[in-house]
Formats: sequence, structure tokens, C-alpha cells
Amino acid sequence: MGTFVARYAVRLLLLAGAVLSLVPFLWMAVAATHSTSELFDSPPPFLPGGKLLENLARLQDTIGFGRVMANSLGIALVHTALSSLVSAMCGYGLAKYRFRGRGLLLGVVLATMMIPFQVLLVPLFQMMANLGWVDTYQAVILPFLANSFGILLMRQAFTTFPDEILESARIDGSGELRTFYQVVLPCVRPQLGALVIFTFMGAWNSFIWPLLMLNSEEKYTVPVALNTLTGLTRVDYSGLMLGSLLATLPLMLLFLLFQRQFVAGLLGGAVKG
Repeated sequence: MGTFVARYAVRLLLLAGAVLSLVPFLWMAVAATHSTSELFDSPPPFLPGGKLLENLARLQDTIGFGRVMANSLGIALVHTALSSLVSAMCGYGLAKYRFRGRGLLLGVVLATMMIPFQVLLVPLFQMMANLGWVDTYQAVILPFLANSFGILLMRQAFTTFPDEILESARIDGSGELRTFYQVVLPCVRPQLGALVIFTFMGAWNSFIWPLLMLNSEEKYTVPVALNTLTGLTRVDYSGLMLGSLLATLPLMLLFLLFQRQFVAGLLGGAVKG
């Protein structure tokens, strides 16, 4: 009886936490269907209104929302693909190859996680300016391809991969790249899926670096474009709510597609740790 009560008490507690976590998203969805003035009524609206299409049209006219969504999607997809590949290859090299200075290199990767991002802004900006890459997409994508978290995550995944399988592949005449892509990578799909989600979320939500690099409005990403809705004297709250709501949809879709790999990757890393 006690176990039964405890089990359902835990479920009720988790359900309450889930409902509380959904409240901000529900309010954002409701606010996206009202005008900014209606949001400050007393009491505030708790049911959907009829201004959704009007807000969407204003958002498109003001910041070109469809264009900035396409910009963010392109940047995030390219960055995620390249960064995941770089992290996987670096993690594989640190896990399976024996070379002088491997421990020192691993320590350097760990040390980079302790450097605040703000410290890197000025030297990175000067580097991009010297290369003539200011206001270009490569300046947003390329500087952060080598992700220390991703490298360590993939290294942990490759550490327990049997060396005997690698030796058998080499004896059979398989090259290193073919072995990596066709033998090793398919076996770490859960960790790779978790890395893809983390990397895509980071690239999609990035604000400071694209704000510094992109000067042309037609190249803005979603976070940078939504920031322009905040003026000195007036803030378009309904537009912000609608834009933020639409900006969460790709992240939700990505998580739904990779949720099984995401959970398996996290649990696998915990077990192997």
C-alpha cells in the first residue's frame, strides 16, 4: 500500500512539474493572438484572441520573418553538420589513437571549457575583420566548429568501442575513413543524436555572435531580428511572443525526431562514465 501511494505521489508531482513548465509556452501562445495593448488589460487575457493573422502579417512586414527563419535554419543545419563531424573525428582520434602528447591535448580541450565566451569576442572579431569576413555567414558558422563539449562527449562514446573490431576491419583492408564512417559511427548513434540536438539548439539560439557579425538586415537570424522589435519607447510584445513561439517549432520538431537517441545518448554516457 505504501509503495502504491508513493508511486502515484511521485507521478502527481512530476505531472505538476510538467504543467508548470508548460505555463510559459501556453501564455506565449495566447499572447501571440492578441494585440500588445490587450496584453496589458486588467485582468490579462487567458484565452486566445483574434489577432494572430494580423500579428503574423506585421511580423513579416517588419522583419521579414520568413527570410530570417530560413537564414537561421541554414546556418544551424550547416553548423550542426560540420561541428558534429569535427567533434566525432576529434573524439575518435583522442579515444583510439596513441600518440605523444595525447594527454596534454585532452587537457587543453578540457581547459577551453573554462574560458568564458565573452573573453573570446574581441580577438575573434579582430580575426574575422582581418579575414574580411564581417557580415558573412562563414564568420557565424566556422569559428565554433570545434566544440569541447562535443569532443569530450564523442570521446567518451568511442572509449568503450572494442579495439578488436577496428583491428578486424583493418585486416580486411578497410581504410581508416571507411572504418570510421561505416563501422564506428553507426555504433554511437545515440551519443551522436544527443550531440546533434545540443549543437543545433546552440546554433539556433545564438544571439551575441551573429549580432556582432551580421550587419545586413537580410542576413539576420531569428534572435537578432526579434531583438529589433524592442525599441527605445515601444516594444511589440505580441510580435515578440508570436516570433518566439514560431522560433521554438524547429527545436520541438528536432527533439521529437531525435528524442530516442537523445535519451539513450545521455544514459549511455552516464553508464560509461
